[in-house]
Amino acid sequence: MSDLQQVLRSRRSCRNFKPVMPSREDIDQVMGVGLYAPTGMGKQSTKIIAVTNKKLRDLIADENARIGGWKEGFDPFYGAPVILIVIADASCPTAVYDGSAALAQMMISAQDLGLSTCWIHRAKEEFDSEFGKKILKELGLNGNFVGIGHLALGFAAEPAAAPAPRQPDRAFYLE
Repeated sequence: MSDLQQVLRSRRSCRNFKPVMPSREDIDQVMGVGLYAPTGMGKQSTKIIAVTNKKLRDLIADENARIGGWKEGFDPFYGAPVILIVIADASCPTAVYDGSAALAQMMISAQDLGLSTCWIHRAKEEFDSEFGKKILKELGLNGNFVGIGHLALGFAAEPAAAPAPRQPDRAFYLE
């Protein structure tokens, strides 16, 4: 099995992160791989926002928890010190697919660097709201964007569990 195959098969979602910030170089490397993800018609509709400021990260976590209906104080990012937010041009018909490909590639890149991730939802609701629109305005991003997802990023506080056995009858050939 190739190293890439091993990385792909070993990645697991992390739900308990150490409060240790990854290096800027590693964050940039993960984001860079996301920007090279395939996009429909080559439109490159995605944008990635790295949130490393703890105060802003905690505000986004509070908003995400509110949208998810969790009790105050719940951290939907599981203590990850970095949130990578993927948004895409809403006018692009492949926006959701483009952003999903970016998130998938970033998860694999992070795994390869020894970092852990967890794909967190509710970005659509965040960026449909005034809360999200304010973030975009502060970044100078004009246009109509759809939130695709968040990637909680950091170092795992504990080793990942072994993968669950794969269910049978999920791959088929038409010959």
